[in-house]
Amino acid sequence: MVSSTTRDRILDALQQILIERGPSAATLEAVATAAAVSKGGLLYHFPSKAEMMTALIRRLAERAEAEFRQALEGDEGVTRVFLRVSLPQTSQEAALYWSIIAALRGNEDISAEAREIVHGIFARWSHLLHEEIGDPVLAETVRLVGDGLYLSALADLPQPDPAVLRALTDRLTEQAAVPASSREAVPAEEPRQG
Repeated sequence: MVSSTTRDRILDALQQILIERGPSAATLEAVATAAAVSKGGLLYHFPSKAEMMTALIRRLAERAEAEFRQALEGDEGVTRVFLRVSLPQTSQEAALYWSIIAALRGNEDISAEAREIVHGIFARWSHLLHEEIGDPVLAETVRLVGDGLYLSALADLPQPDPAVLRALTDRLTEQAAVPASSREAVPAEEPRQG
């Protein structure tokens, strides 16, 4: 990806380093070199690695916003779009998200704002699924399936056969399309006596 602004070039360089070498390699010096800017030029745009990571996560959140719009306005519906985008489209995309998760788990160079943005993306999908499906158990089932697919792909674990994955997506999408009032209700668990 070739970006026109210095700020975008810096974020592109950060993204490439995260993909190729992981979060520990994404030093200010390495990013400045990869972006072909001086360290001072990088610091002008991003005074810290945390601010640089936050800007990259904001940029990824814009992509998520486009997916939310597609889920709400397109013909596929929230459930199908969520399950489709739960699988990274490329190995580079998977490597980038794996690096971001590693950075989030490492508690270094990640701002509270960046954490809130990532949390907000997952919370928004959950809200949209609950809203579309109307059944909290089925909505959580879909969410957990999508999250499992996502994390399995990021960790490079074995993926389901594509035909099974299509059947799974079709089945969950069909179940989500059934009006909540027509589904069998799951009884609430009785409180245990002491």
